[in-house]
Amino acid sequence: MRKLFGRTRRRGFPGGLDLRQVAGLRQPYIPTMKDPHAASEPDNVHAALASVSEELLLILSQLQAFSELPALQATAAQARTIAANMLVLFRQEMFEHHADEEREVFPAVLRNAAPGHERQRAEAMVRHLTAEHRRMESLWSQLEPAVKAIAKGRPTDVALADVEALVHAYRAHAGFEEQQFLPLAKAVLSRNSADSAALALALHQRRGSR
Repeated sequence: MRKLFGRTRRRGFPGGLDLRQVAGLRQPYIPTMKDPHAASEPDNVHAALASVSEELLLILSQLQAFSELPALQATAAQARTIAANMLVLFRQEMFEHHADEEREVFPAVLRNAAPGHERQRAEAMVRHLTAEHRRMESLWSQLEPAVKAIAKGRPTDVALADVEALVHAYRAHAGFEEQQFLPLAKAVLSRNSADSAALALALHQRRGSR
């Protein structure tokens, strides 16, 4: 332990916390003039006892922080896993999903849609979904560098607003596709069994190759 007598060095605690509150201890023992023995004790003894108390408080506060280390390690490991999964999701699933729809599904629906209102409706939906694909890919491109860093265990900052924007955008996209486009696509493609079979085979082959 550091020199007890003479001038003591007071150390702060990160964040400006009161060490006594952290450790749950009383004020350090510092004799006062009301103590019958205080008048005969040198000032350096008072300072030494105060230093001992401060040391105990610092040790206890650091041990309290140390007790949280296992939970923090688990959280960091979970963050790396989520980041790695997102990289795989976009590289192997989301971009390919968009490509499958734009190369196979959308053209098949437009080919088989009845002229007039149905064709116009299908065209509007395809334009809407394609624009959303580009928007979500752009949102991901802004997040990808930080996600790569987290997957490798490097400290970095990820903007919560950017993450929420991507999640909300895809939820809205999936909802529109499930409730609006896919029912129309099913109705349109069910009229042409040959085109439906060709589409199913193409999608199966592309997914099998992945």
